[in-house]
Amino acid sequence: MARKRLIVGITGATGSAYGVRLLEELRALQGWETHLVLTDAGVLNAHQELGLKRKDIERLAHKAYHPKDIAAAIASGSFLTEGMVIAPCTMKTLAAVAHAHADDLVSRAADVVLKERRRLVLLPREAPLNLAHLRNMVQVTEMGGIVFPPVPAFYAKPKTIDDLVAHTVRRVLDLFGIHSAKLARWQGIDA
Repeated sequence: MARKRLIVGITGATGSAYGVRLLEELRALQGWETHLVLTDAGVLNAHQELGLKRKDIERLAHKAYHPKDIAAAIASGSFLTEGMVIAPCTMKTLAAVAHAHADDLVSRAADVVLKERRRLVLLPREAPLNLAHLRNMVQVTEMGGIVFPPVPAFYAKPKTIDDLVAHTVRRVLDLFGIHSAKLARWQGIDA
């Protein structure tokens, strides 16, 4: 049986833990294959925030591409995927996706996902937001993308940063039909 493919983009916004955790969760699943694009700024943030190098992160993916390789398989709609997650997503990448400015492999792969009507999920990391950011989020949403700011769910009673990251990543995976028994789901107000 062929594995389902998911493209993962990790850009230079803070929150590299989201992309890394996404790769880890998918690596542990049978039937899924990850295709990673890690930008140079993404590498800098992952090193600063997690102490990881490019090769450490690329090892978590089934296939890794250079961000300038716009001839990569994931740059074509004929390469079948379930979609793409950009985690974290810089405002620059958000703008590139919103305006189809596909000048690198992250934005080109996202453009392909949108044009093929596949699922695109962006985890933008910026605060506060200016009007351009908000308009770009609206534009991506109108094109069929999902803007998923990594906002903590405190009802899950997280005890660590890892708890916060894991909850967000598992909610993102829900959007691709991957439902984790480890995800603390809202059950209503306790009596």
